[in-house]
Amino acid sequence: MKVIDAKFIKSVFKKSGLPEGQMPEIAFSGRSNVGKSSLINTLINRKGIAKTSSTPGRTQSINFIDVNNSIYFVDLPGYGYARVPDSVKKDWQHLIEGYLEKRDNLKLVILIIDSRRDPRDEEAQFADWLKLNGIPYVVVITKIDKLKKGKRMKSYSAWQKFLEVDKVLPFSATTGEGKSGIWSVIGQHLNTK
Repeated sequence: MKVIDAKFIKSVFKKSGLPEGQMPEIAFSGRSNVGKSSLINTLINRKGIAKTSSTPGRTQSINFIDVNNSIYFVDLPGYGYARVPDSVKKDWQHLIEGYLEKRDNLKLVILIIDSRRDPRDEEAQFADWLKLNGIPYVVVITKIDKLKKGKRMKSYSAWQKFLEVDKVLPFSATTGEGKSGIWSVIGQHLNTK
């Protein structure tokens, strides 16, 4: 997809603040600091619309980005090792689950994983929860430019087996590798009823 226009719409801290509308939504989720914001910014060819930070847990709301006045990219709070109080993590969990369960126009969740990390239960639990709730998702492995080719393949294979998925999509925000493949998968899900 050619991105002509992309703009930040709003941050949502409570389910009651979720925007109404019929535009299809693509949600981005992953552990804190996996490169979620960099992935979004690369896909839309814009810097700084999705806020990047080296400090885990900076995204503390559900952020809506309008792409071409036809799709919402939805940036979900990171989970995992973010250094925030447990009470805040529980609020995030309720907000994220409330969003995912109630959005009829949600077409796809992109589950983002850092290629340098070993598989952990949090990703498996989230993937299982998505399956249980009938929410389509795809796994994107980020920061692949940080690994040599052999280690990349090991990472892909380990995550594919661990999450029991047919394939994972590689991505590098530094080189742009994998961008067209991710857009292709997004396009397939936008064209489904």
